[in-house]
Amino acid sequence: MPSLDEHARSQAILSALGAQGRVDVNELAEQLDVSTVTIRKDLDALEQRAALRRVRGGAVAAAVVDEGSFESRLQARRAQKIALAKAVAPLVQDGDVIALDSSSSCHYLARELLHRRSLVVVTNSMPTATLFSERSEATVMVPGGVVRRSARSVVGLIGDVLAGRGRIDKGFIGAHGVSPERGLLDMSLEEAQAKQYFAAHCRQLYALVDSAKFGSFSLHPVTPTADLTALYTDRGADPGVVAALEQAGTRVHLVDVPEDHR
Repeated sequence: MPSLDEHARSQAILSALGAQGRVDVNELAEQLDVSTVTIRKDLDALEQRAALRRVRGGAVAAAVVDEGSFESRLQARRAQKIALAKAVAPLVQDGDVIALDSSSSCHYLARELLHRRSLVVVTNSMPTATLFSERSEATVMVPGGVVRRSARSVVGLIGDVLAGRGRIDKGFIGAHGVSPERGLLDMSLEEAQAKQYFAAHCRQLYALVDSAKFGSFSLHPVTPTADLTALYTDRGADPGVVAALEQAGTRVHLVDVPEDHR
C-alpha cells in the first residue's frame, strides 16, 4: 500500500471505526503500513477533535450528541423544509449533474425533482438514492463508504470516488447549525466531511437550512458561508444572524411558509 498522508489515514481510521466500533493500534499500523507511534499520534489527534475515544491498545467510537434518526428529522419542521425545497427546485434544469447530501431538507428537494429529465444525481443518502432509482429516470451515483444506520447515509471515502470525475454542476447541502463566524456546522464529523467533499467538487453550492438551525449549537465545520452560491432559509431565521451573513457577502434567500402548512 502506498504511504498515506495524515488526512487519508484519519479517513481510513474513521471508516474502520464506523464499521467495527473499535480499532486496534497494531492492526491499523499493519494495514496502513506505518509505525504504531504514528497511529497513536493519529488517534490522539482524532480524540482531540472528539471523533473517537482512546482506550488501551486502540480507540472506540466517541459518544456524541445524536443529530436524530433520518425519520425523525424528516418530520421535524416539515413545512419549512418543503417550502425551501419548492423554492430551490427551479434551480435544477433537465440534464444537470447535481449533488444532494443526506439532510432531510435535500430529501424533500429530491421529491421536487423526480420529473426532471436526464439528471445525474450524486448522493450519500440511501433514501434519496432509492427515491430517484424507483421513481425517476435519473442516473444515480452513490459513493462507496460506511453506512451510518441512524442517518441512513454513506460516509467515508467520498472524496476518493469523486476525484477525477469532473465538476458537479450544482450541489445542495443542509446543516445542523449556521454561524456567521463558523459557517455551516454539523453534529457528526463524518457527515461534515461528506458535505466538504461534495462542496469541493461543485461549481455552485446551495444550502437549505431551516430557521431553527440559526444559532443552534453544533460541533464540526462544513464550509464557510462565503463559499456558498446562496443560502435558503425561512422567514423565521434570526434577523441578526441573517444581517451578519449578508454583511459578510452571503446571499440569503428568505422563503415564505404557507399559513396552512405551518
